[in-house]
Amino acid sequence: MDNSRKEPRLIAGGLAVDDRGQVSFVNGFGFEGVRRFYLVENFSTEVVRAFHGHMKEEKFVLVAAGSAIVAAVRMDDAARPDREMKPQRFVLSARQPQILHIPAGYANGFRPLEAGTKILFFSTATLEEAKNDDFRFAHDYWGEGVWEVEPR
Repeated sequence: MDNSRKEPRLIAGGLAVDDRGQVSFVNGFGFEGVRRFYLVENFSTEVVRAFHGHMKEEKFVLVAAGSAIVAAVRMDDAARPDREMKPQRFVLSARQPQILHIPAGYANGFRPLEAGTKILFFSTATLEEAKNDDFRFAHDYWGEGVWEVEPR
C-alpha cells in the first residue's frame, strides 16, 4: 500500500441516548488490517507521551473516556525527520466519538486534558513487527506549542 499521500483523518461517530443510557459508536470504522490494540491512561494530565513513529504501521486512535490532544506529524526521514514540519493537532473527546486514523510514515503522541482519560490505540502491526519499525523523538522535537491548551 502506498502511504506517501495519506494524511491523518477523522472518522466521525456519534452518540445514541435514551432513557436506558447511551451508546457511543463509530460505525464508519472497520477493523480491516488491525492486528492488536492497547489502552493507555496517564496518571497525570501534565504527562505528554510523544513522539512515536512508524514507517509501515498505521494507528487508529479512539478516546474512550475523557479528552486529549493528539498530534501527528509526517516523517520525511525516519532517522532525522525535518524539525520544521508542523504537527497536526486534534482534540478528541469521548463526548464526541470519532477515530483518528494515523497513516504509516507519521509520528504521533498525546496529552490528556482531563483526569481519567483513556485512549484506545488499534494497530496494523504485531508487537514484533512494530519493534522493527519504531522511531522515537522527544515530546518537543517539533516545538513545545503542540501540547499547550490554546487560550480563547
